[in-house]
Amino acid sequence: MTDHQSHTDVFRRAVRDLGRRRFLTTTGAAVALAFAVNLPATGTAAAAELDPRRIRDNPFTLGVASGDPLPGSVLLWTKLAPRPYETGGGLPSGTRVPVRWELARDRRFTKSVRRGTTLAHPEFDHTVHVEVTGLASGCDYFYRFLAGSWTSPVGRTRTAPSAGAQNSRLKIAAVSCQAYQDGYYTAYGHLADEDVDAVFHLGDYLYEYAVNATGGNRHYTDRRLPDVFNRETVSLEDYRLRYALYKSDPDLMAAHAAHPFAMTWDDHETENNYAGDVPEDNGPSDAFLIRRAAAYRAYWENQPLRRPQRPSGPDMKLYRRLRFGTLAQFDILDTRQYRSDQAYGDGWQTPGPESENPARTMTGATQERWLINGWRDSRALWNVVSQQVLFSERRSVPGADFKLSMDCWDGYPASRQRVLAGVAATGIDNLLVLTGDVHVAYALDIKEDFRVPSSRTIGSEIVATSISSGHDGTDRPANADTFTQANPHLRFAHGRRGYVTVALGKHEARADFRAVSAVSTPGAPVSTVASFVTEAGRPGLKRV
Repeated sequence: MTDHQSHTDVFRRAVRDLGRRRFLTTTGAAVALAFAVNLPATGTAAAAELDPRRIRDNPFTLGVASGDPLPGSVLLWTKLAPRPYETGGGLPSGTRVPVRWELARDRRFTKSVRRGTTLAHPEFDHTVHVEVTGLASGCDYFYRFLAGSWTSPVGRTRTAPSAGAQNSRLKIAAVSCQAYQDGYYTAYGHLADEDVDAVFHLGDYLYEYAVNATGGNRHYTDRRLPDVFNRETVSLEDYRLRYALYKSDPDLMAAHAAHPFAMTWDDHETENNYAGDVPEDNGPSDAFLIRRAAAYRAYWENQPLRRPQRPSGPDMKLYRRLRFGTLAQFDILDTRQYRSDQAYGDGWQTPGPESENPARTMTGATQERWLINGWRDSRALWNVVSQQVLFSERRSVPGADFKLSMDCWDGYPASRQRVLAGVAATGIDNLLVLTGDVHVAYALDIKEDFRVPSSRTIGSEIVATSISSGHDGTDRPANADTFTQANPHLRFAHGRRGYVTVALGKHEARADFRAVSAVSTPGAPVSTVASFVTEAGRPGLKRV
């Protein structure tokens, strides 16, 4: 039995035992959580330090990344994993490793700006998070990591403009949903070549489902994946290893190295359609929180996230705000951790008293207040919400007998109405909502009252299709015509894989929907399948 198997078995036994006896005190639950996810000790000095010159194989197999650009600051990430598909990445257990980092204004590092040394701790699976400050705002930088004789790939990042900058242009990309087993990450290879200031990931970076030896829909013939991936992620080691598989994809590594990412999760980073502390199968919450703690910890370890996002047990404050001069404010939401359980058992249901209960929430009261107060204080021309599930109403069929998805904002209409009331109360004119989840590209007008098609348009929702989830897809989804008839505010639907870029300017925002022809084979070309603009001060999407 391997160390990983032993750890996983202990974890699963703990979950079963916890589900049977249900901890009666907060203290007891906290102890169980600390045990199950192997939280680090109060200090890490006890760990032995490994001389990086003893690392015989390339430790930078998972590339580099940067994230959450601020004025004058960047966050740099990497992980040491000479053998990424093994527990501990192939490094001696219990050892910390010194890692050098460099930041420069040129790719050849002749114009060095900052450099330093940090430690890759075993408690964080030898991941590295370096927050570099004191930089120029709105500038490109290049970075790399060094361990012993090994040098990482070079990454490019970009700081945000200063708070009062009168910037007139910003271009971002939005991506979501990248099931490894569903196909190749070809879209990421093309995104790496785009000129964008930042990439906003809208969730489902990871899927908890098993990946077989041939990579599922990738149909590998030249290699076989280890059996460790051919099961659902449950324990901390499961999640860590699954991130290693996903991050070993060369197209994903290229995109991370090319652009800073602003991350948020959806459900699959933990478990499909969970809601707060309620798992998909409605099992014991105490047991599920152990799994959530493991998933959240692995998420922070493996993403370019700053120190305030570091989780504590089963909790992690992921919602946050990024500002890009006076042009744009981005409010990044978490619509999983604080939501009420899905009404009527989830799925597509006829709306009724349970789903329309005013007490139901998608964001939790604290995050909801934070969002609306942020709009009240905003001085940005464009206010952009980066979030997970469809915000606009999406009826299943025309007429009175429609159903709605209980997992989307349609299952939380009172919560959505409070947000829309916040738009009106704060007087923001240029609202954009970026969404993922549904594996389809959509362009929608956000209506003041979705029940009245002629009501005022108060913003636009841009939905990024998946990177790979859903296999190749089709140009025209089978339900597109029905959805368009049932939802007049739906302006566009496209079912291939890809991403969307959004260029923000002083007078308009332009969304270009980019799609690849296939993900079942590598190397497919990318094309722009539709473009829309919305004018500043005049909400509503127009196709161009």
